[in-house]
Amino acid sequence: METLVYKRPESLLKNGRFTFCPGCGHGVVLRIIAELIDEYNLKNDTIAISSVGCSIFLEKFFDLDVAGASHGRSPCVATGIKRCKPEKFVFTYQGDGDAATIGFNETIHTACRGEHITTIMINNTNFGMTGGQASATTLVGQVTTTTPEGRKAELTGYPLHAAEIVAKCDGTAYSARVAITDSKNIMQAKKAIRKAFEAQIKGLGFGFVEVLATCPTNWHMTPSEAVQHITDVTEKVHCIGVYKDITEQEKL
Repeated sequence: METLVYKRPESLLKNGRFTFCPGCGHGVVLRIIAELIDEYNLKNDTIAISSVGCSIFLEKFFDLDVAGASHGRSPCVATGIKRCKPEKFVFTYQGDGDAATIGFNETIHTACRGEHITTIMINNTNFGMTGGQASATTLVGQVTTTTPEGRKAELTGYPLHAAEIVAKCDGTAYSARVAITDSKNIMQAKKAIRKAFEAQIKGLGFGFVEVLATCPTNWHMTPSEAVQHITDVTEKVHCIGVYKDITEQEKL
């Protein structure tokens, strides 16, 4: 007798198909989010905020209510929706160009206010959809379309460390950085996103997870080379870890 151990999450559209570049990490993270929405039985009570970037087409993947936001403003839209409908589970899905560059001011103020929303930020150290330009998280020496000779610290500064900065905000309940380079790290990523969900569900404050993901197209690498690049290079700068966690506060 066969036992079904893995199935398509109910929160994903039955006929939906991820349209990301080969080797891109977005599909893995969206799958994790869908699994958690199902596990918490949140499908009918969730509103996702779609940002500008590779995350712009959430309504093509999720069988959920989805609202759009202008570039960098997803936390503002999420804040308005959550305050109007506090019974809803509200999350933003953003890239580093959106959440840590153009919209970092919105991210930080949302964290400082302790808004009861969840933000998942995919960090592939560039503006993925618009041509591979440098973002705030781009590594020193990294070649992008706007840093053809590599990012120079003396010219454009050093990479911004979003998870650490968000963790310093008083309104943050959970902040972590994870990677999705192998099965072990994918399981850790799901654990972190679960914690960020719980921060909102328990009404403790802002939940934030930064996910290190590949961008083989703009990195000009094969998918396997891109995964190894995260392990060998990116993680040395954007270190994996939990930077704040008060999700157990309710039990104290």
